[in-house]
Amino acid sequence: MTLGSHLTPLARSHIVQADVVFAALSDPIAEEWLKRMHPDVRSLQPYYAEGKPRIKTYREWVALMMDELRAGKCVCGVFYGHPGIFAWSPHKVIEQARAEGFDAHMEPGISAEDCLYADLGIDPGRYGCQHFEASQLLYCERRIDPAGYLVMWQVGVIGNRSVGRLDTGPAYRALLVELLGADYPLDHEVIVYRGATLPIEQPRIKRITLRELAEVPLTAEETVVLPPAVTLQPNRAMLERLQALDAAGQAGVAA
Repeated sequence: MTLGSHLTPLARSHIVQADVVFAALSDPIAEEWLKRMHPDVRSLQPYYAEGKPRIKTYREWVALMMDELRAGKCVCGVFYGHPGIFAWSPHKVIEQARAEGFDAHMEPGISAEDCLYADLGIDPGRYGCQHFEASQLLYCERRIDPAGYLVMWQVGVIGNRSVGRLDTGPAYRALLVELLGADYPLDHEVIVYRGATLPIEQPRIKRITLRELAEVPLTAEETVVLPPAVTLQPNRAMLERLQALDAAGQAGVAA
């Protein structure tokens, strides 16, 4: 995520030893930095185009990497954050390479989720944490648990079914606010977060209310977090059954 610092020694080794490196990075500065590590770095960013379906671009990325692999090259794909999170092409190219008999694997990286926990001081093990791609909350019947943290990805492009648009407006986010209003009060705190991608940057953290979420401009890179709205309630029936198991176990030991 952050240039230079979020790269494991093993990932660096794969980059340096590859014959060709394909890069889909979030910042052109990061791409230039990568070129200092390898003489043949090929950017995948130019394959994006206004009005062009993203899945078509992603399939082109897979085809480019597979062409070099079939030509006998050792190929490395470099993606910002974790290469397997919100990234179709890395999963697909590994699947296709393995199907054709090549060795292929994914090296884990530091994701925006990892940075979020550190920058916001959230421990997902304390109250639990749900993650949803924002549009999926509108498209599908999902269960939201307001006793834990709710993390929503790509709220800035929620409901975007058009291949020619890169963002959506307040009316789309208003539908999300309406949906969330069933589980959260409209004055509930909402955190808009974006991790730092350069060492000289600080993470961007903005605190608003749920009511304001529809009107606040958002980019696809910003993540929206809702802290717990209600306290955890004990499951008394299950606690009694656990207590009975403990008592039975103790009785068995005593016998």
